[in-house]
Amino acid sequence: MWKKDFFLDIIFPKFCLNCGKEGDYLCEDCQSLLDISGFHQTFSTKNMRDLYFPLSYQNFLVKKIIHQFKYQPFIKELSKTLASLIIEHFQLLDNKPDFLSSAGRRNYSNEADFILIPVPLTKRRLKWRGVNQAEEIGKELALFFKIPLISDCLIKIRETPPQVELSDEERKENIKGVFIIRNRELVKNRRIVLVDDVLTTGSTMEECTRILKTAGAKEINGVVLARG
Repeated sequence: MWKKDFFLDIIFPKFCLNCGKEGDYLCEDCQSLLDISGFHQTFSTKNMRDLYFPLSYQNFLVKKIIHQFKYQPFIKELSKTLASLIIEHFQLLDNKPDFLSSAGRRNYSNEADFILIPVPLTKRRLKWRGVNQAEEIGKELALFFKIPLISDCLIKIRETPPQVELSDEERKENIKGVFIIRNRELVKNRRIVLVDDVLTTGSTMEECTRILKTAGAKEINGVVLARG
């Protein structure tokens, strides 16, 4: 894997999305412009126990790299960079969440195990983008948390207008009824870590947690790169 990455970097060198320096999509100097949180701000909703996020979406550089990840030209490899920022947040926390401090030592067959689930895209959106950004971040986090990622149980069945163009109330209505659960046994009595790239009003994540709760999920925590 190291040799493969080495040769790919030679053929397709990476450049910092902020300053243009060769080497990585976010160089050390520019990463220092990000104020990665070292403490946890409790955030709960009707169906979500808590939310973890390292950055504010108000930061210009955060917006820039997330936009590059979600819109053309897509940079799939950014998932490792973004996941590393989330991981650094967890490493800085004094009080680690249950899914980080103990989940990795559990037996995956135990019904109380934690699992990672990415916020899904519709088939049409996935085909256009070529990748689900939440799933790609989730893959990296799954390795760090040492818990499995399940990407085929929470499904988005209907395309919706981009949330960014809507008011808070319109966002809530826009997202109703667009998610379903497939294979309910995968989430029943499970503790779920729901992954997305950014949370603004929280409408999308709250609807996902509601659907997961109706399917029997025991507990749901959210993890995003940034909160608006």
